[in-house]
Amino acid sequence: MPEPDDFVVTPYEVRGHIDYARLRELFGTQELSAELLAKFHHLTGGDLHPLLTRGVYYSHRDLAPVLDGFANGKPFFLYSGRGPSGPLHTSHLVPFDLCQWLQRRLGVPMYIQITDDEKFWARSGLTREETVFWGLENLYDILALGFDPKRTHVFFDSRSIAALYPLAVRVARKVPYSTVKAVFGFEPSTNIGLVFYTALQSVPCFWPSWAEGRSIPCLIPCGIDQDPHFRVTRDIAEGLGYPKPSLLHSQMIPGLLGEAAMSTSGDRPDNALFLNDPPEAVDRKVRNAFTGGRSTVEEQRRLGATPEVCSVWGLWRTRFAESEEKFREVTAGCRSGALLCGECKSQVLERVHEFYRRHAEAREKVKSWAESTIVTAAPKAL
Repeated sequence: MPEPDDFVVTPYEVRGHIDYARLRELFGTQELSAELLAKFHHLTGGDLHPLLTRGVYYSHRDLAPVLDGFANGKPFFLYSGRGPSGPLHTSHLVPFDLCQWLQRRLGVPMYIQITDDEKFWARSGLTREETVFWGLENLYDILALGFDPKRTHVFFDSRSIAALYPLAVRVARKVPYSTVKAVFGFEPSTNIGLVFYTALQSVPCFWPSWAEGRSIPCLIPCGIDQDPHFRVTRDIAEGLGYPKPSLLHSQMIPGLLGEAAMSTSGDRPDNALFLNDPPEAVDRKVRNAFTGGRSTVEEQRRLGATPEVCSVWGLWRTRFAESEEKFREVTAGCRSGALLCGECKSQVLERVHEFYRRHAEAREKVKSWAESTIVTAAPKAL
């Protein structure tokens, strides 16, 4: 008998030491191959995004047809979303970083869904007022990454329900309860809001095709933990007359305390770098972060450290190494023992503080117009 997997990855829980090759096998997804990265390189006309070159995005479903179609003049659109339960942390930005880069390079539309309803259903301690508040706060942070206002559209579920519902009704009719129960492991006590939510989350995948009366493929960059939601969507897409959404999966970004993923859990606030953290909290969290270092300086100089298990190396990998040269320098220095953990933390902290400063400035500019343009009936360019 094979050994049982010692990790769990679902839309509602991530824990354990994740074997990503095994996870891809369990989910039945495809490897993000060198051939597909070469197609990205050709289409985008320049250096690839670091999240692609550093292996953060590593898995996909039906990516090649989207890229091949675009190369032959067939449009596609991007879709990602956020379930607002509190402030964003840096790993929440990973799908939006790639979407913003793709939009800028390829000029494609972007659809963002803020699921304030789903978080109210999923988190018993959250009020409706809180999910709406955090939905707006999260949206400001997402838009501050630099999306094109003319090509970016927002579904804010509780405000956009008149637009979502007609298509959600058609989706819901195609999805049997036995399917969502099997995929998500719902118990008899699960509220019916979460059961219906899969239909609502599917709507943006089909919206442009439905609204324009033609087949327009959808590409969804997301954490691989979100794949089960869209497996259901893909199963019913063709029965509704729409293309199956394609997915591009990222690995989970390790938490600062050595956990499998950054978490917004209130009992371990130092596990994540929240975008509203004050400078002193950022300093404390990074200084106390779990590393792949040795127990003594002498031992680390002699044997080197292990960057792959280091949460600080994870920060370099996902955002804060400004060039491939810097990323290789940090990785090599860590592995050889030439770069000690304290020095590594000091270097990354300089970049974290600079990012927070620039992001806060961009966020203030976004707030001046974003809320007034959020759709109440149908999505339109911001």
